[in-house]
Amino acid sequence: MTTEIQPLSPTRSSARTNQSQQGTTGGNPRRAPRTSPAAVRVRALLKHAILIVSALLMIYPLLWMVASSLRPNELIFREPGLWLTTFDTNNYASGWTALANPFSTYLLNSALVVLGCIIGNLVSCSMAAYAFARLNFKGKKPLFGAMLLTIMLPFHVVIVPQYILFSQIGWVNTFWPLIVPKLLATDAFFVFLMVQFIRGIPKELDEAARIDGAGHPRIFLQVILPLMVPALATTTIFTFIWTWNDFFSQLIYLTDPNMFTVPVALRSFIDATASTSWGSMFAMSIVSLLPVFIAFLLGQKFLVKGIATTGIK
Repeated sequence: MTTEIQPLSPTRSSARTNQSQQGTTGGNPRRAPRTSPAAVRVRALLKHAILIVSALLMIYPLLWMVASSLRPNELIFREPGLWLTTFDTNNYASGWTALANPFSTYLLNSALVVLGCIIGNLVSCSMAAYAFARLNFKGKKPLFGAMLLTIMLPFHVVIVPQYILFSQIGWVNTFWPLIVPKLLATDAFFVFLMVQFIRGIPKELDEAARIDGAGHPRIFLQVILPLMVPALATTTIFTFIWTWNDFFSQLIYLTDPNMFTVPVALRSFIDATASTSWGSMFAMSIVSLLPVFIAFLLGQKFLVKGIATTGIK
């Protein structure tokens, strides 16, 4: 006795298919609520409004300083708003020649210090980073840990012994105390940044160069260093900004007005025994900010890329 198998109707087959899909997903799936286009626009407008207000709050001191540099000295604190009733550029002319030397002298001094610090950090930190990332030597991990601990060491802890050392050498009122430490890889942050970058470079490149007969100097100069451009650019930008804005160490070592850098020269505008020339000081502050702004604007792409590729967030 034979039994005939009845084919399933399309409605039954689709119902069973839906039941099997629901069984595999663990119940009836719920659709996510759809957001209306109007709500999306309102949310985007709120976000942009909050960002614009926050940006204005952060940039307000800079805008106020720009406005104050274009006011006469007696109106700076009498009219503290951003609206200018007078447009006076005499503060820039008087501030340029207000001190013992033209302000270009202090700009040149800062440029020399910054250039020496940048070269020192690029050379010493890159070599130290290559040693920690690629070489195997005794005590490598403890030395690397000790190097990282120096990041948490405040600069004020070592300033007294450093000053005594440089004073005995006769380097006070010279740029050497500001430049020479950079040649010894004292900025552990940049060493760590470059170590993380080098570890991301495949070691197969080193092995291929070693097969061709290259040693560590040649591998470092011809293989690793050309690939470290983002990390080197990041080090350059940070060193430029930090050194250009450094006030404490330059105030300690530089007491001769002819050796003053920009931050120390700006401090000279404030006189406790006489009236302070606020307008000239604000004008020269704007001039001193221009190199930092230009450096950050030109190197922003390398700065973001260098930090992102080293795992530092």
